[in-house]
Amino acid sequence: AVKWLKPVFFSVEQSICPVCLDLLKDPVAIPCGHSYCMSCITDCWDQEDQKRVYSCPQSRQTFSPRPALAKNTMLTEVVEKLKKTKLKAAVPAGSGDVECDICTGRKHKAVKSCLVCLESYCQTHFERHEEFHSGKRHKETDVTGRLQQ
Repeated sequence: AVKWLKPVFFSVEQSICPVCLDLLKDPVAIPCGHSYCMSCITDCWDQEDQKRVYSCPQSRQTFSPRPALAKNTMLTEVVEKLKKTKLKAAVPAGSGDVECDICTGRKHKAVKSCLVCLESYCQTHFERHEEFHSGKRHKETDVTGRLQQ
């Protein structure tokens, strides 16, 4: 008898880089298991070059020497599939809309602004902002126009 494998579902959250808060681009997993965009973790580690000790931005686990990075092809495929399916629900910003300040590439329509960070966020990036700043007093408001920098 053939045993069928249960389908594995990945959430959008698992495909978001904790550094840039956007979908992983050229995803790489570092030795502790966390995943980042190749360019994000490279930039982080370039700043740690003088110390010769490299750390995970999430777990703070340290590595020496600097780990070699290899593209995670499976995660790359997952991210590509997510782009084609789940993210169609995200609304691109139109000409009169306020754009998300965090989105790279195609900007999505901002739904909330933070008066502490002075940034506007699409739904996905607002959820990341909420997680990152949970317990802190940030004043969020509905988007009404561009925030003054």
